[in-house]
Amino acid sequence: MNNDQKRTVLAFTISGLILFAWNAFFMPKTDRAIEDKVVADNNISRPADQKKNVSIVKTETSSQEVVPTHLSEVASVELVNGDYNFTVNSDFSFASAKGNDSGITLNELSDEDNFFRVLVVNGKNQLENINLKFEEIAMSSVISGYDERLGLKVTFELNADGRLFYTIDSTNAVNFAFSMKSSEKHEDNRSLRQFIVNQMDAKRYAVGKSDDGEGKVKWLGLDFHHHIFASVFKEKSVSKFYIKESGEFVLRTIEPSNNLNGYFVFALKNYDYLASFNDQLDLSIDFGLFSILAVPILKGMQFIYKYVGNYGLAVIILTFIIRFLTFPLQFKSFKSMKKMQTVQPEIAKLKEKFKDDPARQQKETMELFKRAGANPLGGCLPMLLQVPIFIAFYQAINNSVDLVGAPFILWIHDLSMKDPYYVLPVLMGITMLMQTKLNPSTSADPNQKKIMYIMPLVFCFIMKDLPAGLNLYFCVSNLLGVGQQLLVYKTID
Repeated sequence: MNNDQKRTVLAFTISGLILFAWNAFFMPKTDRAIEDKVVADNNISRPADQKKNVSIVKTETSSQEVVPTHLSEVASVELVNGDYNFTVNSDFSFASAKGNDSGITLNELSDEDNFFRVLVVNGKNQLENINLKFEEIAMSSVISGYDERLGLKVTFELNADGRLFYTIDSTNAVNFAFSMKSSEKHEDNRSLRQFIVNQMDAKRYAVGKSDDGEGKVKWLGLDFHHHIFASVFKEKSVSKFYIKESGEFVLRTIEPSNNLNGYFVFALKNYDYLASFNDQLDLSIDFGLFSILAVPILKGMQFIYKYVGNYGLAVIILTFIIRFLTFPLQFKSFKSMKKMQTVQPEIAKLKEKFKDDPARQQKETMELFKRAGANPLGGCLPMLLQVPIFIAFYQAINNSVDLVGAPFILWIHDLSMKDPYYVLPVLMGITMLMQTKLNPSTSADPNQKKIMYIMPLVFCFIMKDLPAGLNLYFCVSNLLGVGQQLLVYKTID
């Protein structure tokens, strides 16, 4: 196979490999030296069913502080503020919640009832349940609960932005623990349940895998199906956490404290909504290595959508803009391809003339490139430089919620899901074939030409189950590329 074809095949191959392999996590291996005592310390019994005897408190919001007349032993209370609500159980777990644009329940998020709880660490280094008695009278968005045995007072306040703030006051300095329980699950759109711990960055741990870690933690949560339930500390808390293969996650604070503040949030992972809190919750959206490109692409789609009202059209318009901005780079690529095509007859003669002297053949070929002003890498490098844009587009479409449920035309009812009839992947393959036919070939070997024509078929297979929005971008980008290439070839001629 000649050098030019090798470079083209290499470019396509690297593109495919990066798309599917770069997002792999190299998580630390499980520490097998963790003592059995740690497992025993984190053995948490699930609370009994507390769905009955629920006291729902709904009164007008007031700025006046309510003094409890007496405490009520109810299984749970509901806090309400506008369209948001949280049902808090007496053991400091959550029976239900409705967050920002949330389209699933807490049970659907985790496949567990009362999956999230807050506990205390007792003097024996064991996790101990909290048992709250709530005020009988409370505002719709504010309520306090008391555990007289542990000497705890917990105040909840549900803000108008959907965040449930909490303050824990303790008569004795204690360590607190945060527990989550979930089951392993993967979706057809390749999303999977993950525990997330935010320290310097958001570290992801697949549910069903064992792991551990420690450090200053800002927030922790469960991520699934474009939704996040997170517990955010007001200040970073020095903590240690363990994850079991059973799907149990336990984080303990290391420094004893009489006071703990933070908030809980349950939401569809809307980038602007999460970023507005300035607590790095936007990192729960995994834009990956090329987030510096993915975020502007997402912002661009959102901006265009405001005017056209259709995310499919927004993708098309944004593709035009990207192609226009990168045209100077593409122009050099297409120009180099054309020059390489021009010197093909001379290259063939050199191969025949020096077929028994590869070193001389290589030297003469390089001199020919120099005289003709052709750069063998000129057509390959610009192509590889497009890979980050392609991956960033993939991440913006696949991980943002904007395209979830967003229709385009006719059979495309959700741009975040695959094309049900594979029309766009097929069109994408055809446009790649058109590009392949325009690219110069320095060999008459029919087998090598067949290899080049197989590549569009390979990419068609790779792209068939990827989001329709991504296939739409790739198809339109290829069509524009063909048009630009024909224009450059005509100009050079």
